[in-house]
Amino acid sequence: MTTTEIRGDHSSKAPNRTQDSWLDTLERKRQAGPFMGADHVNSLGLSTCAVHAGTHDDPRTGAVGTPIYQTSTFVLNDDQYESVEGGFARDRFIYSRYGNPSQWAVQEKLAALEGAESAIVFSSGMAAITAGVLAMVDKGAHVVAASDLYGGTYNLFNQEFPSFGMSATLVDSYDLDAIEEAIQPNTQALYFEAITNPVLKVVNIPALVEIAKRHNLRLIVDSTFAPPPVMRPLELGVDLVIHSASKYLNGHSDLIAGVVAGPRKLVDTVWPRLLNFGGSLDPHACFLLERGLKTLPIRMRAHEESATALAKFLESHPMVEKVLYPMLPSHPDHALAKSLMKMGTGNVTFFVKGGDMAALALLDHLNLPKQATSLGGVESLISLPFNSSQATMTSKQRAEIGIDPGCVRLSVGIEDAADLIQDFDQALKRISREIPTQPAENKEISHAK
Repeated sequence: MTTTEIRGDHSSKAPNRTQDSWLDTLERKRQAGPFMGADHVNSLGLSTCAVHAGTHDDPRTGAVGTPIYQTSTFVLNDDQYESVEGGFARDRFIYSRYGNPSQWAVQEKLAALEGAESAIVFSSGMAAITAGVLAMVDKGAHVVAASDLYGGTYNLFNQEFPSFGMSATLVDSYDLDAIEEAIQPNTQALYFEAITNPVLKVVNIPALVEIAKRHNLRLIVDSTFAPPPVMRPLELGVDLVIHSASKYLNGHSDLIAGVVAGPRKLVDTVWPRLLNFGGSLDPHACFLLERGLKTLPIRMRAHEESATALAKFLESHPMVEKVLYPMLPSHPDHALAKSLMKMGTGNVTFFVKGGDMAALALLDHLNLPKQATSLGGVESLISLPFNSSQATMTSKQRAEIGIDPGCVRLSVGIEDAADLIQDFDQALKRISREIPTQPAENKEISHAK
């Protein structure tokens, strides 16, 4: 990579001129990217991609690692002007809201990890979700989505869509017949989460792909709970994959970001929404995300190891009513999880005997997990859906999606499994002495398919 390429003059494999009839030829096609001219490492192992894809040595100083390009704007020349005229401004550096070398570097890494042609980073997961969804639909559109969505996405469909003249039907992600029956003449997209929050349903993505193809719909999947080492939805036929990059992708609980990845032609339609809605990711945040991504595969192995050991321990504990972890044989979706997931994650949901009172006491007695929202960090995070992520729901609504009294959502970090097990053991023993252990009402967990 040369100094000229860093400036963005010819830094991506896009048309250099609008003359030569490029805009008029039927043979033109979009290239992957935009990338900064580096050799791609997509054919190498995932850990190698995580370290090297998109990471560029500084051409001036030789510094190993991509510098932070903390600039709002770039020097313009004929090439940039022509890119605007010719419709390929996304492939040039003009203004940091449009694109910045720090953004391109982390986007290239994310695209390599997802097996995508292109990716765009956003200032939050919700910015990515909003831009990704609205890019795939038109005025008057209808979307079919899962009934147990992330709260922000639920609000997008139920509060914002009506003001756009759009609508959404929310359906149990297990009920494939109901999903297909919900499709209307104006339905343009399906929106589902690869693994749901907090009861960790594993969604049958291949079946959703078939439904989408039969009805000529776009399928968008939020894969926040299943990052690339766990699952690559694009390989299963999904059109766009979205992440809250604040979670596993970054992995250090110090960043808010989002990403959309997929074919270049679809991601190019998302890019104008980035410009219009203003959800651009700051260069310094891009640096943090790129650094976090370098250890993603090795972190996920540590998450899985500790989560599996802790889930097995909890499942055998007399104070625990039920454990939901897709890699355990007891999980209703274990067979599907084994076919779709390359490994487990750090998310474990379990139900404490004694209901919500016992769950509250458990959190107070634990020493290692932090009581906090979010997930995917190197430290274990723990919360109760009834007073955090699903607090706005009634108890009946929570029960309908499997959140019964005593439900605990745990994001297992990369701590030693033995230390986590010892901590949970002492906390569970304490609440067994303090809280009545009669089974909570409505303890059956609904996983009817």
